[in-house]
Amino acid sequence: MEYGTLYIVATPIGNLEDITYRAVRILGEVDQVLCEDTRVTGKLLAKYGIKAKLRRYDAHASGQVHDSIIEDLRSGKNLALVSDAGTPGVSDPGVLLVERAREAGAQLEVIPGPSSVIAAVSLAGITGNQFTFLGFAPQKKGRETFFKGLTTHAQPVVFLESTHRIMKALESLAIALPTAKIYLARELTKLHETLHIGTAAELLAALHAEPVKQKGEFVVLVEAR
Repeated sequence: MEYGTLYIVATPIGNLEDITYRAVRILGEVDQVLCEDTRVTGKLLAKYGIKAKLRRYDAHASGQVHDSIIEDLRSGKNLALVSDAGTPGVSDPGVLLVERAREAGAQLEVIPGPSSVIAAVSLAGITGNQFTFLGFAPQKKGRETFFKGLTTHAQPVVFLESTHRIMKALESLAIALPTAKIYLARELTKLHETLHIGTAAELLAALHAEPVKQKGEFVVLVEAR
């Protein structure tokens, strides 16, 4: 029996033109596209005239859902896994499914593409070629420990933060690393993309002065000095 292939496909993080030719081709060829939100993925596919069968798959997928997907792969179906934006498995759902698919003997192929982390590091232009990525800052449990722990890293640190907690994150940074140089990348590749640079206190003042800039998705890069 020949197993199907699970394609791990990166999708745009904002600008829908940021997608590879290969990703467009694969999304149009597979039997199903597994996605977090069918409405979000549906807009992307519509832009490129892709007619595909969409199937809901997110971080809350049950064991039964995983079993069903693995069975489809076993039957020879080719599936594409996407997230709402960026690369599946990198601060997005997909790790468990990739692991299950590999254990089941399915073929796996990755179609690389946009990453907010790499985009932010590139835009910041930090010295050297090393950094530590910590994913999303904890929402509640472990949050204080997370920010205190940033002082232990020798290289720049990158983490993600939501619009609801960005001001609290900057307040925590102002306490833990008051002299650190902070690069705050907001809404990358979108119409209102911005990069603020300064100490945490300076960025707090800037965002308080323009509350609209507190909205969006944020990549935070911390360079101790």
